[in-house]
Parts: sequence; structure tokens; C-alpha cells
Amino acid sequence: CARPPLCRSALRARVLRRDQERRATLVRHVDLRQSRQGGPPPRTSQDALVLRRVEVVRTYLELHNPARAVTNDRAPAGARLVSRDPCAVDDYRRLYRAVGEQWYWHDRLEWSDDQLAEHLADPSVQVWELEVDGASAGYFELQQAEDGSVEIVYFGLVPSFMGRGLGRYLLDRAIDAAAKMQATRVWLHTCTLDSERALPNYKARGFTEFGTKRLEVDIEGSQVVGERLLD
Repeated sequence: CARPPLCRSALRARVLRRDQERRATLVRHVDLRQSRQGGPPPRTSQDALVLRRVEVVRTYLELHNPARAVTNDRAPAGARLVSRDPCAVDDYRRLYRAVGEQWYWHDRLEWSDDQLAEHLADPSVQVWELEVDGASAGYFELQQAEDGSVEIVYFGLVPSFMGRGLGRYLLDRAIDAAAKMQATRVWLHTCTLDSERALPNYKARGFTEFGTKRLEVDIEGSQVVGERLLD
């Protein structure tokens, strides 16, 4: 169906976004409240076409020598990790939407099938899906750089599986997978749009902060339409 016309301010936001130099992904790891508090802000009634502007803080974390990290191999009841190698485009889009929709993930949705297929075929990229009793419960994506470091590019759980201790298990498996890639360092970033559990979980597994940035994000209905670095 035809989309209702955008207000002028929303159009300006879209033009700005197209003309901007592409930034690093804002929302990667899984409400837009006052985003400094953590979690996404409340959605408006029926996600009406309203442009909201939110200030967020992005935090960068790293873990050196992942092979020496103390991880727990014991899987929660019914849980198993499945390597998607290579991950099919349809499977990836399914995982990306199931985990990231509530956190306003958007970058991969803008990629064509060909772009996504090329990325997923890269031998430096790994995608692992968490299943619990046969149901998809979450996933993580790793990508190794030439310097040997591995980025946890995306990480998160399906909403119905949150609060069951699965995040700790999944992060341990991501660290182990990076160690098997002979990573010299594992890093990621999260932000205050993500789950309130994200940052404590990373720190509890041994990640330490190495930087922060402030950003301003424009959200129209249920979509991120613009983002700018503030410092």
C-alpha cells in the first residue's frame, strides 16, 4: 500500500542521511526511552509517522587473548548452537529481524540480496544460531580483520528467550568461536538503545571499555532514518 507523505522535517532527515558519510552501525546488539538510561524509547500508538530525536551513548569494549578467557561450556537445557556456514540470505534475514526488530536494527535491511550473499560468503564471516528445543532463540555474527582481531558484529536473543540465562551462554560461545579463529582480540560495541542487560553481560564475561561516543538518532515510526556523531 502507498506510504503516507512524510512531513518536511522527516524528509530533511532522510536527505541528510543519504548525504552523510556512512557511520559504524549504531544498533547492533540488541525501547527509544531517554536513551542515556538504556533500552528503547516507547513506541507511539500504532507506530504513527512521528519523527523522534534521541541522544544515545555508544560504548566500545574489547577482550584480549580470548583463548585464555574462562567460559562455561555447560549448555542450558534444550540449547544447541548451529553453525550457518555459509548462512543463506533468507536465514540471515529471518535471524536479523527476529532479534533486531525491537532494537531498531536497520543496516542489513538496506542491503540487497546480492550484497548480503557476497558478505555471508566471505570466509572471514561466521554466523551461529542458538536453538532451544528446536526453536530459534538468537544468533551472533563474527568477522575477522586482517590484523587478527575479531568483531562480534551482531549479537542477541529472540525476545521470548530473554531472561533465561541464555545471553551468558551465547556470549561464551561467541568468545570460544573467536578463539578458534585464533583471534588476538575480540571487540564489539553496544549502545544505550540496546537491552539494559547487554553492557553488564559483556563486562561480566571480561570485556573492558576502550572508548565511548555520543550520537543523535532520528527515529520515524519504527525505523531509524538518521544518525549523527555528536563528538
